[in-house]
Amino acid sequence: MELSDLGWNDHFSREFDKYTGDGFRPARVVREHKERYQVITDSGEFTAEITGKMRHLAVSRLDYPAVGDWVAITAFPEQGSAIIHALLPRKSQFVRKAAGIKTDEQVVAANIDILFIVMGLDLDFNPRRLERYLTSAWDSGARPVILLNKSDLCEDLEEKLAAIESSAVGIDCLPVSATNKNGIEQVRSLIKSGETAAFVGSSGVGKSTIINALLGEERLLTQQIRASDGRGRHTTTWRELIMLPDGGIVIDNPGIRQLKLWTEGDSLEGSFEDIEQLSRECRFGDCTHVTEPGCAILEAIENGTLDPGRYRNYLKMRKELEYLDQRRDGVARMNKEAKWKAIHQRMRKFMEYRRKNGIKT
Repeated sequence: MELSDLGWNDHFSREFDKYTGDGFRPARVVREHKERYQVITDSGEFTAEITGKMRHLAVSRLDYPAVGDWVAITAFPEQGSAIIHALLPRKSQFVRKAAGIKTDEQVVAANIDILFIVMGLDLDFNPRRLERYLTSAWDSGARPVILLNKSDLCEDLEEKLAAIESSAVGIDCLPVSATNKNGIEQVRSLIKSGETAAFVGSSGVGKSTIINALLGEERLLTQQIRASDGRGRHTTTWRELIMLPDGGIVIDNPGIRQLKLWTEGDSLEGSFEDIEQLSRECRFGDCTHVTEPGCAILEAIENGTLDPGRYRNYLKMRKELEYLDQRRDGVARMNKEAKWKAIHQRMRKFMEYRRKNGIKT
């Protein structure tokens, strides 16, 4: 296997130049298990851990390796193990707010070229949720592609395509059936050799089934969804990077119950470009879009060219991002204060050591 088969290119080669003199070798993260990693090189796979220095210097979860990352390692082939010394800068990343009340980010997939957003054409179909995924996708640096799975079960396909048309302007939207293999060849044609595609979506939408179809074998576990509410269970319980037999790489992800945004407010312009444009056409520059005369947004809702549900979702997400920005600013200040406190503590210990040992400047 060549490194290029794993997604290695000139970008990562340049980033790795500074580590060549240390005797390190490049590897890509295949799986992550509570700060233990499975990495792959051109000579095989290794179980790896990060150094204490990396852990000490990490400010947030973004500083830890994630599936799809390239890292600099020292390998021990006899033991099948490795030490991760450094994380190469990412060219792209799909990030969400980590679950729980703590304000922290989680890298779902790193160094991806295509982001397949999978949505079912059954009870899972939800244009408002798709808008949330697209907002994060625009900020990822990867090319978003929408896969509408279970087309074999859908009797109103054209109607549902029309329902998401305003959310997916300029984005490829492919109806597929992973069960019947319809559209799978078209999906496969989008993943070029050496490129990486990540699959994201809710539980039960068929991400693993699609990947099995691309692999040509039932490698990943799949489960039936509940007929009562269309909800699925987490069949995939960890993120995993998988090589396709005819070239290309895919990353399978556990289903996301609720995608909490971790992006900048400007990302809304990508998925809500129509609303942003309307707001610039209002009569007054400080229009609040509530009661003002000449409000282009209110007029669009009244004449039926803007879905009021889409506008409500836009307002909800903007409010969520404003709150997130406030929380992140507070966390950044605390991290900075903690960092300088640790530096001062180390300096005091150093000076105390010099004083006790009679070391003069």
